[in-house]
Amino acid sequence: MPRAKLADSKPRGRISAYAFFVQTCREEHKRKHPDENVVFSEFSRKCAERWKVMHENEKQPFYDLADKDKTRYDSEMLNYQGPKNMRGRRRRQRKDPNAPKRALSAFFWFCSDERPKVRAIYPNLGVGEIAKELGVRWSTVSDEIRSRCEEMAKKDKLRYAEEMKAFKGGNFLPHHRQDNQVNTQYVEEMEDSEDDDDE
Repeated sequence: MPRAKLADSKPRGRISAYAFFVQTCREEHKRKHPDENVVFSEFSRKCAERWKVMHENEKQPFYDLADKDKTRYDSEMLNYQGPKNMRGRRRRQRKDPNAPKRALSAFFWFCSDERPKVRAIYPNLGVGEIAKELGVRWSTVSDEIRSRCEEMAKKDKLRYAEEMKAFKGGNFLPHHRQDNQVNTQYVEEMEDSEDDDDE
C-alpha cells in the first residue's frame, strides 16, 4: 500500500531499471503463487541470476521505465523547496579543550587499576579483547572493591560538578589529568582502605 505523501515531503527517489525488473518479477510471482510466502533472499538471488542472463532487448523496457522515472524525479526536484523552518543536520558541538575532564564511572576507576594486570597476563590481546576481559572481571568483582570504585566515582562526579560550575562562571583554571594520575589515585585509595582494614 503506497504511503500518503506529505505536502512538503521530498520526492521519491529514482527507480533503477533493475528495481523495475524485480518489481515486475514480484507481481508475476504473486499472480502465479498468491498464497506462497516468499523468502526475500532466495527471491532476490533468483532475480539477479535472471537479470544477468537476459538479453539487452529484453532489458530495454525496464531501461525505458527507469528513464521515464528519472524525468519524473528531476521535474519533482525542480519544484521541491525542502522542509520549512528546519535546520540542516546538527553538528556535534566541539568540546572546549579547557573544559573540565568528565567524571569517570566506577567501572572506569576499576579498569584503570585492572588494565595493566590484564595486559601483563595477556600481552597479545587487542583493545577490544582487553575491554571484554575487564567487563568479565567487573561482573565478578567483590562487593568491597565495587563499593570503593563507586565511592571514587561519586567523588569524581562531585569534582566534575564543582569544576563545571567554576568553568561556566569563568573561574576555572584547567589542570589536565594524566592517565597515570587516575591509576595512582585508585591505588592510593585502595592502599588507604587496606590500611584502615589492618587497624
